[in-house]
Parts: sequence; structure tokens; C-alpha cells
Amino acid sequence: MVQKFVLSPIKKFWNKLGPGFITGSSDDDPSGVATYASSGASFGYSLLWTTWFTIPLMIAVQEMSARIGLVSGRGVIGVIKHRVPRPLLFASVGMVVVANSINIGANIGAMADASRLLVPNTHFALAAILIMLVCVLLQVFVPYKRYLHYLKWLTLSLFSYIAVAFYIHLPWNQIIVEVVMPTFTITRETMLMITAIFGTTISPYLMFWQASEEVEDQINQGRVSLRERQGATRREIKDMRFDINFGMIFSNLVAFFIMMTTAAVLFGTNAEINTAADAARVLEPLAGKAAGTLFALGILGTGFLAVPVLAGSASYAVSELFGWRSGLGLSWRQAKGFYGVIALATAVGVLVNFIGIPPMKALVWTAVINGFVAPFTILALLVAGNDKQALGEHVNGRLSNVFGVITLLVMASSIILYFIL
Repeated sequence: MVQKFVLSPIKKFWNKLGPGFITGSSDDDPSGVATYASSGASFGYSLLWTTWFTIPLMIAVQEMSARIGLVSGRGVIGVIKHRVPRPLLFASVGMVVVANSINIGANIGAMADASRLLVPNTHFALAAILIMLVCVLLQVFVPYKRYLHYLKWLTLSLFSYIAVAFYIHLPWNQIIVEVVMPTFTITRETMLMITAIFGTTISPYLMFWQASEEVEDQINQGRVSLRERQGATRREIKDMRFDINFGMIFSNLVAFFIMMTTAAVLFGTNAEINTAADAARVLEPLAGKAAGTLFALGILGTGFLAVPVLAGSASYAVSELFGWRSGLGLSWRQAKGFYGVIALATAVGVLVNFIGIPPMKALVWTAVINGFVAPFTILALLVAGNDKQALGEHVNGRLSNVFGVITLLVMASSIILYFIL
């Protein structure tokens, strides 16, 4: 009886978490881990402020994206494709597909590299191909409802990055000062890292995925037709916002701990994070000789969570652009184009691993690429979020528009500063 009394609220809370929690967790993918770890190793605690600065910005764009999907019953591209010049639409979708494919490849490379910490004699190419096949087959053949269940449980792998902070000595006074009153020098290198942090935190693929998964959730509830999905109750909007807020705060909390613990362990040692083994060293205070195993499991867990999100978001965008049937709830026969894009984006991404860039550096550069693409995606969100025909009374409020524009300007400014310095 006592056990039921304790577990019941936890189960109820867990069941309330949906697309927002999965999206936020997938943001701490291998690319995010590599970027946050590189920031801590290279800049110490000086960029910790970015992890709280991005919280309201991330919540704003993801809430906008979720509301578009929940109220309109369509994805972002489905809402704006008749309101935006076709060349601009194709360019926007094309940039997301290219960025996602590169990100997929870098993530699979990191997963393959990490797997060799578990099985040392594994050939890198063989591991990458096997991981690619598993990712594609899971999306194509596992029913959406069961797949969603797996994705939620994979998010628990992120707690390994939080746990390590309780096994090492941390200068909390210095950390609090750096978080509240950061001191950093604006240089080209600093702006490149800030662009990477913003790019991996406020990633374009998250915005497309969020809207599309809200649609998937409604279809899963039996609202198959567009007419049935249009509109939303106050309760649905409230639940969606809770899911978004929790997911984005959780995402940034994990980022904070990765950056903080990496700074504590590696900053000042002239260590470069080029391989999974380099990054695994940050977990040694927690796991000792098992650090490699713990890190590998974390990378594989977040990778298997993020790769489907990356491939799926690209495929949703392409399918909406061309009017194809789309959705993880459909079979291969029902949505060949949709699943074809998923397979192609994943396969093309794997080729990124054979151009000679170390996996961990490739991950950081994919974050930079996302930083370049994000302003265009945010602009698309602002157009869709203010479409009265699609959203009715649920169009962006003043706060959503203000934070949306601020996010766009922040992302664009970091890129501009990088080029002019």
C-alpha cells in the first residue's frame, strides 16, 4: 500500500512527460556532450552562464513549435509552405537536411568510437554501419507507441553526467560567481564556442521534431484526420507547456553539469577532447576504471535517442514540403518517401566519418553548423506561430514574439561576431 502510494505520483508524473521531455533530452546528444565538454576543458567555468541564458530562449522556440503542431495538426513546414516564397522554403528545408545529415554522421561516429571502449577490438567502420542499421530499423519497424516508450527510458542515461559532480570537489563559490557574473574575453575562439553552444542547445532539428511529434501524439490518440487534430483545449495547452518547460530545463541542467565537471577535471591540463576515451576521463572520479564503460553507455544511450530525432525531423520537413504521407505510426508501405528520407539521411551521415575528422571535433563543428542554420528556422517558426488561419486564438502572444525575436538576434549575433573578430 505504501509502495503504491509512493509510486503512483511518480508514474503519473512520468506519464505526463512526452515530446517535450524527449526533445529536451535528445538535445544532450553526443554533439551536445562533446560541445559542452570541450567548452569546460578549454574555457573552464567562464561559459557556464550560457546554460542558464539559453533556458528561456529554448523554452520560447520549443513552446512555439509545440503549439503549432498541437493546434494546427500539422508540422511547421506544413503551415508555412503556402505563405513563404518557394525558393526560400526549399533553401530552409535543404539546410536542415544537410545539417541533420552531418549531425547524424558525427553522432554515429562518436557512438562507434565509444563502443570501442566496450569492445576494444571492434572495427570503427563496422561499428558505425551496425549502429546506422539499428537506428534505421528501429524507426521503420517498431510501432510508434512502443518506440516512444524506449525513447523515454533512454533519457535516463543522461543522469550519469549529473552523478559525477557529487564525487569530485567543486569550487562552488567560484562557480556561482561565474554563473551570475561571468568573466570571459570576447575573442574569435570564444565566439566560435558560444555559437557551438547556442547551436547545439537551440538546434533547428528540435523545432521541426517538436511540432511533428505533437501531431504524432494526437494521431496515436485516434485523431487521424487533419480536421480532428485542429484546435486545442486549455488543458492540452497547459500540459504541453509543462512538458516543454520540464524538458528544456532538464536539458540545460545536464548541459550545466557536463560543462562544470569537465572544467573541474580537465581545464588547465591542456587536454583536448578528440576521442571518446578523452571525454571518458571526466567520469573517472565517479567510476574509476569503469569510466570508459559508463561514458560509452551514456554516449550510446543519448545517440540512440538523438539519431532518430535528427533523421525524423529532416524527413518530416521534406515530407511536408512535398505533401507525402509521414509519421512513425505508419508502416513502410504506407510512407515509403518518409522512411526513405530517414534511411538516406542516416546513410549519407555515416559517410561524414570517413573524411578524416576526429569524431569529437566533428561533433563540435556540427553544433556550429546548427548555430548557422538556427536563425532561418526560428524565422520560419515566427511566421507559422503568427498564422491566424492555422492557429486561430492560439497565435503567438507578445511574450512569444519578443523571446522568439531575441533568440533569432542572439543566434545571428554570435555568428556575426565570429566573422568580424
